[in-house]
Amino acid sequence: MPDFSWRGRNSAGDVIKGVMEGAAANAVADSLLGMRITPIEIKPQGASSSTGGPSGVSPAPSFQFFKEKVSPVDVLLFSRQLHTLLRAGVPIMRALSGLQESNNNPAMKTVLGDVREGLDSGRDLSLSLARHPEVFSRFYISMVRVGEMTGRLEEVFIRLFEHLDFERFMKEQVKSALRYPSFVLAAMAVAMLVINIFVIPAFAKTFKGLNAELPLMTRVLIGFSEFMVHSWPFLIAGVVLAALGFNAWRKTEQGRYDWDRLKMKIPVAGKIIQKGTLARFARAFALSSRSGVPIIQALSNVAETVDNAFIAAKIEKMREGIERGESVLRTTIAAGVFTPVVIQMIAVGEESGALDDMMQEVADMYQSEVEYELKTLSQQIEPILIVALGAMVLVLALGIFLPIWDLGSTMIKH
Repeated sequence: MPDFSWRGRNSAGDVIKGVMEGAAANAVADSLLGMRITPIEIKPQGASSSTGGPSGVSPAPSFQFFKEKVSPVDVLLFSRQLHTLLRAGVPIMRALSGLQESNNNPAMKTVLGDVREGLDSGRDLSLSLARHPEVFSRFYISMVRVGEMTGRLEEVFIRLFEHLDFERFMKEQVKSALRYPSFVLAAMAVAMLVINIFVIPAFAKTFKGLNAELPLMTRVLIGFSEFMVHSWPFLIAGVVLAALGFNAWRKTEQGRYDWDRLKMKIPVAGKIIQKGTLARFARAFALSSRSGVPIIQALSNVAETVDNAFIAAKIEKMREGIERGESVLRTTIAAGVFTPVVIQMIAVGEESGALDDMMQEVADMYQSEVEYELKTLSQQIEPILIVALGAMVLVLALGIFLPIWDLGSTMIKH
């Protein structure tokens, strides 16, 4: 059998390459996907990288100035529309042609055109989609491959639509959970800025004319206010550098893991983030199981959909445990992120052979809890905000009014 040079992305998103023996490029692609590697380019050994013939899986052109991006909504609509067309009996080539012509996003039109060319060249639909890893996730491609093997592509695409719609809904819910506390914190920061720049300096001039010894709290407030007024360039530079440093740290593998773990410990909002992430995991796992994806491959693919490095690491540990022969229940308990109720549901599902249905129930339960938490979010945050505002008012009152009270007491004595 001939040798093929290949290039792809592993589960960490890194580009790797190598050489593999296979009957054809499609067979090599199957082997790579089984190794949890998304193929980007496959070509016969010694062939030019610019060729992308019928047997190759070369990457589509991806660099353009001011190139529009394909949004998750574009993929969502594509899945729904392709399901409708396939269900109506429209051949897939004609369906893709119609979707390409009717699409308003030039980037999505380019992707669909390249997918059509791949099908014209004899590639499977999953391999044609795999040429665009920035658009179609490994989970999406794996589901399409299952649909091709079982002859249920239209069913897979409607399930993918439901999954992507659920993903979009949960992300919006989590953003809504963080929007209100973020707005309140920003308002408090602006208030502190105004007080330190305009209010405290006015009082400082008055206190300076009294030639009296000021309380410690007042001296601290005046000192911080003078620092902000006279050293604001250094303060802004420090904030910018801190933001850039935090962003750079968060992009590292360990930084992302630590930040995703810390996010779930944020008061009030943390539990919403955790439940939303676990709901997405349960829904994706249920979808994979129902579609016939082996449980080990399903866990590997689902780990990429949760968008949380901490939870993804727990899912990978579950996969490793199942590979060692452990039960799903035991690996779920070892993960340490599920509640006892959910663990009991998984135990029943595994014993009855209806794990996919039970994981769907888990997803629905988490989704209901997230919706309830969001409805009561303002009630949960109000006590925290009241305490924070009370502490801020107390510090300002002590710092500003203590000297006035001391001055009044001195004048009464004299």
